[in-house]
This record gives sequence, structure tokens and C-alpha cells, in this order.
Amino acid sequence: MSLRRSVRIAGTGLIVAGLLMLVWVVVVWRWQDPFTALYTHWKQHQLAHSYSQRFAAYQPRLVSRSESVGAEMRTVEREAHSYRLASHRGQAIGRIHVPRLGLNMILVNGTDDSTLRKGPGRDLRTYMPGEGQLIYIAGHRTTYLAPFAHIEAIRLGDSVTLDVPYGTFRYRVFRHRVVGANDVAVLHSHGREVVVLQACHPRFFASHRYLVYARLVEVRPRGGRAFHVPGTVLAAAPLAAAQG
Repeated sequence: MSLRRSVRIAGTGLIVAGLLMLVWVVVVWRWQDPFTALYTHWKQHQLAHSYSQRFAAYQPRLVSRSESVGAEMRTVEREAHSYRLASHRGQAIGRIHVPRLGLNMILVNGTDDSTLRKGPGRDLRTYMPGEGQLIYIAGHRTTYLAPFAHIEAIRLGDSVTLDVPYGTFRYRVFRHRVVGANDVAVLHSHGREVVVLQACHPRFFASHRYLVYARLVEVRPRGGRAFHVPGTVLAAAPLAAAQG
């Protein structure tokens, strides 16, 4: 084979490889990495089965219909605290629903690498729904089913719902924010129940974190009546004003 032909073949191979790489980038950018998605889909199937068993076996404290909202919330808080202590890293703890994203996935306990490959996870340094504190949930943006691929599409006023064995908790989005990747202050709880959704920002990079904040507006204890959380006000904060 002549040198010229060898160079031509090598050049053609590089062009084809470059085109395939470009197609791959477009696929992942527009949708997600299909290979890691298969893994997470399989893990979610396993987790859904284990969670259904945990849900069926769970015996919640019954909330009396004659109790005041404050008394009901205290009962739920005790239930949530016990559930957090009984939950282990990597375990299925509930379901997360974000209608704007078409998201309905098993929520996993933990945010380490192996746990987040299974689905969106609760940071173990934060709390469970119903404890009246911060619930911090992280998720991938381009791989492993990319639950928060389009997190920036969530709008103020949108709902986020967390289902756990002792009840259903609905939150309303009131803020978007971008912070540095090492900003641990975002994990501080401020004495009110807020769920924070977190993804890397911008996509394909990890220099910052994109955060969506939603405050608790409604609680439905398992086997009980739904009640609205007192003092809930939608305080909209535009992204441009909230970045830091």
C-alpha cells in the first residue's frame, strides 16, 4: 500500500470518527447518554419493587381528624424523623414527581456517585419530607436517565411532589439560583420546609450548581386528610436576581 493511500485512508477514518463523535454529542445534548440510561432504568425497576414492599409493610401513625393543623404537622414531623433514622444509604425512600419535566422516579437515599446512578438522591445531611427543614435532592443532567436534564425549564409556581410511606408532600417553586460547585452553605436549613433540586451547571461541566427552590404548601398524611401549610406565600424571585 502506498504512503499516499495510507494517508487518505487514515484521513477518512479520522473524518468518520469526528462525525460520529459529533452525532454522539448532539444525541447526549438533546436527549441523554443512552447507555447509562439503560443502567438507571434497570436500577429504577429494582428500586420500585423494593419500595413497593417497604410501602406495604410500613405502619404509619394515624392522624386524628379532630386534631388541629399544628398537631397534625407535629405528628407528621415525628413520623418523618423516625423514617429518616430507619433509612439507609442507597435505599429507595419515596417517589419524586415534577410535572414540568415529566419526571416520576424513585427517590434514593444519598448523593454519592453510586447512589445517583440509580436516580435522584436526597443529601444525607438534610431532612425528610415533613420534618419542617431543608430537603436537598441532587440528580444527573446528561447521564443516568438525566432526571434534571432540563431543570432550568421549571417555572415559578410549578409543583414538586414527594411521596413517602407516611404521606404525600406538595411544594411550589419560588426561586432559581446558580452557585459555585463548592458552596456548602446551600445545605444549611433555615427552620422551614423547602425542597431544593440540584444539577450541575452548565451541562457537561461541574463548575457550578443550578438550584430550584420549592416551599411546602400541602400535606396529605397517609390515611388522613390533606391540609394546607399555614403562612404559605408564593414569593417569586427571578433567576437574574437570585444568582450568586
